[in-house]
Amino acid sequence: MQKQSTRDLFTYWNELRGTRSAPERRDIDPVRIRGALANTFILEADDDNGFTFRLAGSHLCSAYCRELKSRSFVGLWSEKDQDAIETLIKAVTEDHAVALINFSATAYHGAQLGFETILLPLKHNGATNTRIIGALTALTEPYWLGTHPVMEQRISGLRLIWPDDHTAALPGRDLSTAIDDRLEVGANGDAAPITAFGPAPGSRRYAHLSVIDGGKQ
Repeated sequence: MQKQSTRDLFTYWNELRGTRSAPERRDIDPVRIRGALANTFILEADDDNGFTFRLAGSHLCSAYCRELKSRSFVGLWSEKDQDAIETLIKAVTEDHAVALINFSATAYHGAQLGFETILLPLKHNGATNTRIIGALTALTEPYWLGTHPVMEQRISGLRLIWPDDHTAALPGRDLSTAIDDRLEVGANGDAAPITAFGPAPGSRRYAHLSVIDGGKQ
């Protein structure tokens, strides 16, 4: 987690859930995450089994130069990445994992910028399949951010972090992968080539992704 807003939201979420797989939506106190609010969003399940923005912070809307409320979250991603994003959402809502995603975004005028986003399960009326809380933050803030909208975004790296009380079948697993022919974004926001890798020895499959044993190390 490179950005403070990501770390702040994850830390608050983790403390709030305690021994539960996820906290309740009504337990969220915006004052406790005021430093991350502008980058925070809440997704809700829609009638088409997708997830749309229920709330979106001002920095998010500024990056896309439009109001994101009621817009599809999966629809923000390139067509090639949408299956992966849907798989991650299922891991969050059904298995109570935390998804951390890095992506490279292309703005209207062609400039590229790295972003980090996190997806965290959230209970609503006892169920975890209708709400997700997350944060989305640019790795740097160039002069054009907020005036030239993000038009396309492609995954450069992702990771699933399983909660401590996950089922015994997948205790404390981390999932890490790279995407073929993509760019990984460094801490300074610049893009650099990465080498894609396949399933590691002893790894398991999670849909079309590879789960690598390793716990929290």
